[in-house]
Amino acid sequence: MSSSIHPTAIVEDDVSIGYGTAIWDNVHLRGPSSIGSDCIVGEKTYIAYGVSIGDRVKINAQVYICTGVTIESGTMVSAGVIFTNDRRPRATTPDLSALLPSEPDESTEKTVVKEGATIGAGAVIGPGLTIGRFAMIGMGSVVTESVGDHVLVRGNPARPVGYVCSCGGQLEEDAETVCLNCGRDFRMTGEAVEEIV
Repeated sequence: MSSSIHPTAIVEDDVSIGYGTAIWDNVHLRGPSSIGSDCIVGEKTYIAYGVSIGDRVKINAQVYICTGVTIESGTMVSAGVIFTNDRRPRATTPDLSALLPSEPDESTEKTVVKEGATIGAGAVIGPGLTIGRFAMIGMGSVVTESVGDHVLVRGNPARPVGYVCSCGGQLEEDAETVCLNCGRDFRMTGEAVEEIV
C-alpha cells in the first residue's frame, strides 16, 4: 500500500515519506526531512526539519525528534521519547535584549540512532550521541553518553547494566555466549559485542 497520512497531520513541503508508511493523527512533519518505507509515526509526534529516518522504524505517540537526529532502519522509539541537540540552550542574548533564533547553528549537535536499537518510553536522549546497533535504552532513562552496540542502559543518568541480543533477549556476560531466547551466538571482547555469523 502507498503511504497513509491522517487528515489532521501537518506535512510541510519537502518531506519525503516512503511507501507503506503510516502517519497518525496530529503528527507534525517539518521539511526538509525524510521518512523511509514501512514506518509508523504515532499520534502527536513532532519531527523537525533535517531529520532522517530509515525503513521499518516504529515511532510511538508524542515523540519529539529535533533537528540533527538520524534514526537508522529497524529501530523502535517508544512513546514520549525526547531528543535534544544543544548542550547550552538559551532563549535570549546574554543581556536579555533579543530573542535568539531557533535555527540550527554551530552549537547544534547531531545524534545517530543505529539500526535495530530500541529507546524505551519516556527516555531523554542528550545531544551529540550515538546509540549503537541493537542497543536498548530502558524506559525513563536520561542518556548523557553514547551507548555501544547491544548494550542495555537504564537510569538517570543512564548506565550500562548488561547486553542484549538482536531479538531483545538479555545476554550473559561471557567471552562467548548464546542468546537463550533465540539461539544467536555472540562474542564479547572488552566492551564490544558482536554476533558470530
